[in-house]
Amino acid sequence: MYQVGIHHEGDSLEHPPSLADGGAHELIDTVGKDGKGGQTPQGKRKTELPSKFPFLNISRNLVLAYQSLGVVYGDLSTSPLYVYRSVFDGKLQDYQSPETIFGAFSLIFWTITLIPLLKYVFIVLCADDNGEGGSFALYSLLCRHAKFSLLPNQQAADEELSSYKYGYSGRSTACLQLKRFLEKHKKSRTVLLVIVLLAACMVIGDGVLTPAMSGYLFTVTVISSMSGIQAAADHLTHDGVVFLSCIILVGLFALQHSGTHRVGFLFAPIVLIWLISIMIIGLYNTIIWNPKIVSALSPYYIVKFFRETGKDGWISLGGILLSVAGTEAMYADLGHFSAFSMRITFAFVVYPCLVIQYMGQAAFLSKNLDSIPNSFYSSIPDGVYWPVFVIATLAAIVGSQSIITATFSIVKQCNSLGCFPRVKIVHTSKHKGQIYVPEINWILMILTLVVAIGFQDTTLIGNAYGLACMTVMFITTFLMTLVIIFVWQRSLVFAAAFLLFFWFIEGLYLSSAAIKAPQGGWVSLLLSFILLAVMLVWHYGTRKKYKYDLHNKVPLKWILGLGPSLGIVRVPGIGLIYSELVTGVPPIFSHFVTNLPAFHNVVVFICIKSVPVPYVSSDERFLIGRVGRKPYRMYRCIVRYGYKDAQQDTGNFEDLLIQSLAEFIQMEAVEPQLSSPDSSSLDGRMAVISTNLQSHSPFIIDDEDFETCSTIQSSKSLTLQSVRSSYDDGNHENRKRRVRFNLPENSGMDPEVRDELIDLVQAKEAGVAYIMGHSYVKARRSSSCWKKFVIDVAYSFLRKNCRASAVALNIPHISLIEVGMIYYV
Repeated sequence: MYQVGIHHEGDSLEHPPSLADGGAHELIDTVGKDGKGGQTPQGKRKTELPSKFPFLNISRNLVLAYQSLGVVYGDLSTSPLYVYRSVFDGKLQDYQSPETIFGAFSLIFWTITLIPLLKYVFIVLCADDNGEGGSFALYSLLCRHAKFSLLPNQQAADEELSSYKYGYSGRSTACLQLKRFLEKHKKSRTVLLVIVLLAACMVIGDGVLTPAMSGYLFTVTVISSMSGIQAAADHLTHDGVVFLSCIILVGLFALQHSGTHRVGFLFAPIVLIWLISIMIIGLYNTIIWNPKIVSALSPYYIVKFFRETGKDGWISLGGILLSVAGTEAMYADLGHFSAFSMRITFAFVVYPCLVIQYMGQAAFLSKNLDSIPNSFYSSIPDGVYWPVFVIATLAAIVGSQSIITATFSIVKQCNSLGCFPRVKIVHTSKHKGQIYVPEINWILMILTLVVAIGFQDTTLIGNAYGLACMTVMFITTFLMTLVIIFVWQRSLVFAAAFLLFFWFIEGLYLSSAAIKAPQGGWVSLLLSFILLAVMLVWHYGTRKKYKYDLHNKVPLKWILGLGPSLGIVRVPGIGLIYSELVTGVPPIFSHFVTNLPAFHNVVVFICIKSVPVPYVSSDERFLIGRVGRKPYRMYRCIVRYGYKDAQQDTGNFEDLLIQSLAEFIQMEAVEPQLSSPDSSSLDGRMAVISTNLQSHSPFIIDDEDFETCSTIQSSKSLTLQSVRSSYDDGNHENRKRRVRFNLPENSGMDPEVRDELIDLVQAKEAGVAYIMGHSYVKARRSSSCWKKFVIDVAYSFLRKNCRASAVALNIPHISLIEVGMIYYV
């Protein structure tokens, strides 16, 4: 069924007005907050979202939990390969004793317990954005509960989306004051965005840094495991190890196009066998070598460790934090799986296996201090050395999968929210969050190989990875604190306790990692700041371009004064004018008709808009309204996508648009609010249209094979027929289906409505043209040298080397008309 909603500000949504077609209608005042008016509706109620009961779909969650082993936990599970060696590297070599081994294990145990288990599994995973995770998920939650967004295209209608969570009505005075302070000062909102982008860049930097420290930089893991070959076969040189590692890395990245679900099923058995193996080995070593290691679970041994090692022990924390390498991937990869599946996998499989393995390794090392440099492989019993080595090598390969997957998710989120250049997004599964980004995949591979060949040292890579890993955790704690205040509406005391407790722990690790910046840590900082510069430049240029369109949009009064013909020749067909504006007439329209004074009979202003929610239901996708009076045949359509939604294909989009316009035209005939003379001149009075080709429609819909369509046959030019036929033959996706719309003969329809629908059908049969701006953004002559460099050099370079808007929106090239414009910002 079509569901056309009409809702006045302050109306109750529980009792919508009844209409002739039986649909639920809501009239929405969508005058954007990008200019004047468009404030949030008064009397806003808290949206009651359905409760999530994971046990209602146990089988699906178990499948996702199994897949998550191969995608999310590969890096965490491979950390035993190198943690003890990294801890006792450097000055701590002088403190190798059973007591320090006990202290190191106690530190590892409590670090794994407090950060991955307590902070992420029990707290952070609860802050999902409709199933999505990562720093941008936290940021989108904050933007929906406060005016933190810097791009001024918010609309009141966005807040009526079912996935748009409302906060609790009761707020403390302190929370409101903090909220008003952040909303009032633009600098504070800019700082918040920079912090979020820095966290995203650190995660992407981890994926780049990847010569692999199991967990975000997997080349290190590969080199770590391959170093076991050298322990047993001295004839294999270090260069040979690096060469084999590079081959493995290339193969891993080549697998990514298969999709998360296939990669997860392929890698999950490896990680599961690996975890079971290291748990058994850990139990064996604990029983055989030193059962007293169990007493090191007490934090008393941490005190003894620092009492004996002092400052050198604090510096060694950079090695301890590698035991939680990959923890952030649990949250960043949340959209690929589910919070429930993540929790059961970590709590019941990953956590106990890791604790027992670290315990067993410590028990072995406490009796074999000389084995610390090659602790893991030395602790393997001789009888199972080679089988475990093979599993370790495979597990090390899998170790980087989580950060690659997390990078895809973060790039998609940044791209949708206007903070990253346009790239191709491939959805690889019916599970919406599972995506693949080809450009990012191959860039990651190249940079990973450069780092792997350039460093060839797991210690240096570990320093770089540790700094990036803890920086992301530190920022996540800060953003989570804001979510506790503004979204969860908890007291400032609770939020401050959360912040101080975890910042104290993470601050110790971060300070230790920062000291090692000259010994490899600088690489993560360099990569992150380069990515941050790219994101900030893109966001700055996008925001300036949007403001130019906003301040130079064509006055609606001028359009209305031209009459139904708009002062130009109206030709058959539908013209879809793409713009980022949610209100007003974009300047490319006046620029087009000024240079070519003719336009289509039906004009639709299209705005493809990303809203700060992960997904928008198809029932709420389209906002349809009218521009000018009915004889003008001008409409506005705002197509809303979440930051994890897949763009629809063009053919289906055209059919949905036609049916949405038809439903809107019918709706106007029965709605006095829209059909009154005063409302006909309003721009921004729009309706939510639910579209479905199988729904109730004023049209008789026929499906045709593309080859039998009369469009080609009706052409008088044989040359044109052959050109179009060759185009159609090369575009099989467009040939699968063509929808023809026909009106029934005796429908009892209002004559005025019928005439408008006939015009719409005839325009569709005549053809659809896509009009987009081909813009050149330049800084004004009066701009500073810095602004000229950012706009004229950096932003222009990014625009020239990213995917064009038409390609990103799947617009057919044969139907595209580009209007050249220069934006002086």
